Amino acid sequence: MTTSPGDGRPASDVPDAAVAGAGILEAEALSPIDRISEMLFGLLMALTFTGAVSVAESGKAEIRTMFIAALGCNLAWGLVDAVMHLVRTVTERGRWITLVRSVQDASDKQAGRTLVEQSLSRVAAGLVSPAEIEAIRSRVVALPSGPARPRLGWRDLLVALQIFVIVVVTTFPVVLPFILLQHDVALAKNVSTAVALAMLFLGGLGLGRYAGYGSWRVGLIMAGLGTALIVAINALGG
Repeated sequence: MTTSPGDGRPASDVPDAAVAGAGILEAEALSPIDRISEMLFGLLMALTFTGAVSVAESGKAEIRTMFIAALGCNLAWGLVDAVMHLVRTVTERGRWITLVRSVQDASDKQAGRTLVEQSLSRVAAGLVSPAEIEAIRSRVVALPSGPARPRLGWRDLLVALQIFVIVVVTTFPVVLPFILLQHDVALAKNVSTAVALAMLFLGGLGLGRYAGYGSWRVGLIMAGLGTALIVAINALGG
């Protein structure tokens, strides 16, 4: 569920990478969009379990089973997401190292410029001029030699751990009402749903503000998505 190990843009975007130099090979903290996205992912996963709780048939044993299933699912997906973040990180660093080495070893300037241009994203390619591409090529050529192969460090593992924790911790606000209100499953389900929708709205609000537009609209869209998910689960027999 994460993007690149930076601010949501591809780590191999050459203009940023050329300015940052070898700093692209260092771990960065999760961006706001990464953190919010992981929270929303964990919420939606938990909702698939709590939305399927039957008010008429659920007793303490069923609630306990649901809690264990929801927590286990988010534990598994949090682990998968954390591992995939590390895979993406090392892959992007490998692409960067390969690009730097290829540009530095290019037979002439034109060949180096072609490599730089081909590595740009479609959006970036439409924003840079030939002179700027040459400037990027010159910066890449001037970079010091990097490692022979991409590596992961402790900071990368800490970022992956943060992803895992966000996905798992998000489970608890949604399932705890069923533990605390076992005597009234209907009330617990209503409280859980209200908490989940409020968290989805706040997450959407954060995404909208980060994007710089329509924060309330995005918040309502995310709450609507949660509502649609609950309705779909109930319609399917939840």
